[in-house]
Amino acid sequence: MSAREYTVAIAGATGVVGGTVRTILEERDFPVAELRALASERSEGRRLPFKGDEVEVRRLGADAFAGVDLAFFAAGGDVSREFVAAAVDAGAIVVDKSSAFRGDPEVPLVVPEVNPEHLDAHKGLIATPNCSTIQDRKSTRLNSSHR
Repeated sequence: MSAREYTVAIAGATGVVGGTVRTILEERDFPVAELRALASERSEGRRLPFKGDEVEVRRLGADAFAGVDLAFFAAGGDVSREFVAAAVDAGAIVVDKSSAFRGDPEVPLVVPEVNPEHLDAHKGLIATPNCSTIQDRKSTRLNSSHR
């Protein structure tokens, strides 16, 4: 029996943060059946590396989330405010990396190594703190050892 695989979308896939999400999915061998790289019209058709292959960038639009299980938003607050609802309505669980929903009391703000239990309270949308707030264990050890 094979493990479940997911259809994953990255809104803002051609930016630095979107590229980092793609790299982490690959490095951690996340079970991706299909990766949808979403970006603005000017990036449409561009090809991005993923797991030894390439994915073609599609234009980000409200209709891009049909069949998506998990969507990462890495394109800024304006884009998140415009398209997150469409992704949630399509059935995706959204992890928003912008500031758009961080202060919303209905949206859990989750730091994976601090409060992962807050994931249970999501209603299709999870906010994350600013990237400078989240550090992996290795960089935290390195930073503390240089003090």
